[in-house]
Amino acid sequence: MKRRITSLCFLLCLLFSLTAQAQIHELPRSTPEAEGVPSQAVIQLFDSLMALPRTDIHSVMVLRHGKVIAETYPAPFAPEYRHTMYSCSKTFVGAAVGLAIEENRLRLTDRVAAFFPDLLPDTVSAHLADMTVRDLLTMTSGITPDWNMRNICSDWIRTYLAKPVKTPGKQFAYDSMSTYLLSAIVQKVTGTTLLDYLNRKLFIPMNITDVAWEVSPEGINTGGWGLHIQSESLAKFGLLLLNKGKWQGKQLLPARWVEQMTAKQMETGGDEYGYQMWRCEYPGAVRADGALGQYILMIPDKDMVIVITECTLIDGRTQRRLVWNRLLPQVGDVPLKPGKALRQLQQKQTSYQLPVVRGKASSPLSAAYADKRIDLGTNKFGWQSLRLHFKPKEVVLTVTETSGKSYDLLFGYRQWLKTSIEAYPPYSITPVGSFSGIEGPFHVAGSYAWPSSGTLELKAHYVNWVSALDIQFHFRDKAVEITVQENYSNEPVRLQVIRHDL
Repeated sequence: MKRRITSLCFLLCLLFSLTAQAQIHELPRSTPEAEGVPSQAVIQLFDSLMALPRTDIHSVMVLRHGKVIAETYPAPFAPEYRHTMYSCSKTFVGAAVGLAIEENRLRLTDRVAAFFPDLLPDTVSAHLADMTVRDLLTMTSGITPDWNMRNICSDWIRTYLAKPVKTPGKQFAYDSMSTYLLSAIVQKVTGTTLLDYLNRKLFIPMNITDVAWEVSPEGINTGGWGLHIQSESLAKFGLLLLNKGKWQGKQLLPARWVEQMTAKQMETGGDEYGYQMWRCEYPGAVRADGALGQYILMIPDKDMVIVITECTLIDGRTQRRLVWNRLLPQVGDVPLKPGKALRQLQQKQTSYQLPVVRGKASSPLSAAYADKRIDLGTNKFGWQSLRLHFKPKEVVLTVTETSGKSYDLLFGYRQWLKTSIEAYPPYSITPVGSFSGIEGPFHVAGSYAWPSSGTLELKAHYVNWVSALDIQFHFRDKAVEITVQENYSNEPVRLQVIRHDL
């Protein structure tokens, strides 16, 4: 009986694993030339993206005529890893609103205040009373954005609605809390969370199975950020919008809603804005766009979708211009004869790698500092102490958190070593209740080297998130200084060492 139960558990685990991974490599694949694109143009795009300063490319997918014609996941990243979305999440919320409107659960002209009668201020101003669902969709709520609000309180809706309101529908002011309210409204009218609603209406029909979304302290999907999803799923969603809501012959999202989402709805002083998505510089192109670099570019006149995930500190227009200027001008309408460039692309797209740490494999000092505990003062990472263990061409960093839990991070010499941890990765934003709704483990890839005999550098990429840390130990006369550089910040963090047994 025990053997039968064990076998059944194994089969269930295997089935779950296959189900979770089934969406990877599910879109049809083709070659650039078969779809009228020269491989050399794709190589130029990939090489240019990889060469960008202050940028870590995590994935790039190029689709034409509904087929993936090129893709790269620079090591240590891989197609099966989910990636956290910032404002790229908003476009999915826009789709959910359209679905609710199609089901007559919602109207663009519905007043926002009517959905939250118990959360309104004692005095409801005329402007607050006038604010509509459309105003939230177009970022014209009339409320001045307060990006710190989500970091300091847990009653987000009540706090937001208590703020002063100017005339809604007039002035564009980009604000993730507007999208959060849309998520709350979808939950109100459907009786289920935004994610569950999208699962039922879009994700399950499209076999997007490996997906999660952060949840606010109020039990609502955060909406304006917090979607956790794979690159190929982003590509599927891009194809859905490119094809005006149709997926494999079925109309999952109303075509007229897609047309409204992608049409100009508001002037911004820069790119035009639709419903929770942007119109691009390239004529007719639209995009979902998130901080630090998550893009779904939809280019109707070329019948193309391009997905990019990254962590970048440069203006995203740079990446888009590479697409407009280096790829699109070479896209044609007839198949091309494949040649040497295709073979080169096939080799290159599987061999791209983010830079490993440069330096020597060891230092004469390592023995003196091995397995020594370093206690830290209060810091943003929640680290209480660190301990280094040295192996041939490998360093193990043991991190003990203020909670008392410990885990090991592995770092390889001239290679990436991966490990899985239950601890949360570093995050560039700090809303109350961060990571609620997101389950681990989190996968970390590490590389190390000694740039000098007294400096040990560790690079850690959280490959199913967005973050990376560059940790440097500077050893001097039985003392140590530790600095941490986050890939989403220009300012290094110096950790306070309060005690050590070096």
